[in-house]
Amino acid sequence: MPLNKRIKLACQAQTLAVAAILAVQFFALHSGSARAQTPVAQGSAAQQLPAAKPLSAPAPARCVAPAELARFERPLTHTMRRLANGQSLTIVAIGSSSTAGAGASSPDATYPSRLAVELRARFPGREIAVLNRGVNGEETTNMMARFAADVLAAHPQLVLWQIGTNSVLRDHPLSPHAVQLHDGIERLKAAGADVVLIDPQFAPAVLAKSETEGMVDQIALAAKMEDVGLFQRFAVMRNWHDVQHLSFDLFV
Repeated sequence: MPLNKRIKLACQAQTLAVAAILAVQFFALHSGSARAQTPVAQGSAAQQLPAAKPLSAPAPARCVAPAELARFERPLTHTMRRLANGQSLTIVAIGSSSTAGAGASSPDATYPSRLAVELRARFPGREIAVLNRGVNGEETTNMMARFAADVLAAHPQLVLWQIGTNSVLRDHPLSPHAVQLHDGIERLKAAGADVVLIDPQFAPAVLAKSETEGMVDQIALAAKMEDVGLFQRFAVMRNWHDVQHLSFDLFV
């Protein structure tokens, strides 16, 4: 696989893995209100997650995510419960080409596959499945049409939903997308899953569109209003380019 593809895929998987781990541990150690959502017996495994091992391999030196961007503001309650109780964990990644793995050398090189490897290394002995439900070129409505068969049928505890890029690239208006996004989040939450939204890429073709910043803001607002997680991919990639001075050729 070309070096630029290896760097991009490694960066995506490593950053998302770190964010998920921090969110799980944050909830496990959180006080009062968080623990009240997860009743446990005194001394049970759910009171505190076992110490996790270091990640299996460091991300390439040229793609380090700032600590403030490699975390979630909200706990992943269903995910924590499964890990704390030693139960199997199912994660579904749904999105378009960057989820499906366009340009990856094999299915094993996609970000959901790499994420599975990192999480299993972090939580050895746990049964963790990350299902890739990405389809090239899809938009939010296309993905929602597949929710029943491709997401909900797997009964996931966590859904990673990558959205926004194709809508922006095709110059679609933002207002209808806001309604679709809230409806989609509500469906996933009603099924008992934690939800993490993944916003658009920071890439030349995306930056050339006038609605890009509006889409990023819309997704962030939806995450806040719906009380779900947000992986700030746009901000992470902007940091790589603007702060770490990486060329777009290395990660786009």
